[in-house]
Amino acid sequence: WHCRGKSDPQSHDPAINSGSCATEVASVETWAAANNLILNRSKSVEIVFVALRSKRAVAIPSPAVPGFQRVDSIKILGVTISRRFSLTDHVDHLLAACAQTLFALRTLRQHGLPSDALQLVFQATVIARLSYASSAWWGFANAEDKARLEAFLSRSVRLGFRSASRPTLGIICAEADDRLFRRITCNTRHLLHALLPPPRDNHYELRDRNHNFSLPSRSSSLLDCNFIIRMLYKNLNYSTYSQLE
Repeated sequence: WHCRGKSDPQSHDPAINSGSCATEVASVETWAAANNLILNRSKSVEIVFVALRSKRAVAIPSPAVPGFQRVDSIKILGVTISRRFSLTDHVDHLLAACAQTLFALRTLRQHGLPSDALQLVFQATVIARLSYASSAWWGFANAEDKARLEAFLSRSVRLGFRSASRPTLGIICAEADDRLFRRITCNTRHLLHALLPPPRDNHYELRDRNHNFSLPSRSSSLLDCNFIIRMLYKNLNYSTYSQLE
């Protein structure tokens, strides 16, 4: 993978780490062979990430690893992300899959399935699909993509597949974020616990805090979309948030 950022003065060249790609892939192949596995190059792809809001054309070098296909978007554990860190493709796939589920629900209703059972099926299928891995991608989704998802749920309410009293997708994702963050902070053996900043020593307590960790510097808008950064700064008032920039 090639990444460009503002912190590295040489990062304006998207090929800055292309020289090590072949060596890294060779190491993966060696490890795979030692563990009775095979790296399938025909199923492996390469993606070059560029700045989130970059408008100028970027000269993309040829694939650094022979046999790897260059792609503009990649699916990682069910989440599709583009080379510009856009989640539009992921939202498109979600809405298309959920639309098919609505068709199946209509068929079930025609066969006599009661409304309460339909709503249970909707909750177990559509809501579960929409909120899957939301902590990883919700922060990167723009306002338009989030509005499309909320509009889909509103339509489902009008069709009778969901109660109007149910929380919005934004609330569902926020609650999922809080649950995951509590698990990370309370379990030192959690895989993501090592990503937390060191705790700070407070000599006074003026108000309740969501956590006792030091606040890292905010270097870019892309970093602000990261789950850990979002949760560390969550519920801070605007004046405090601005002073920390």
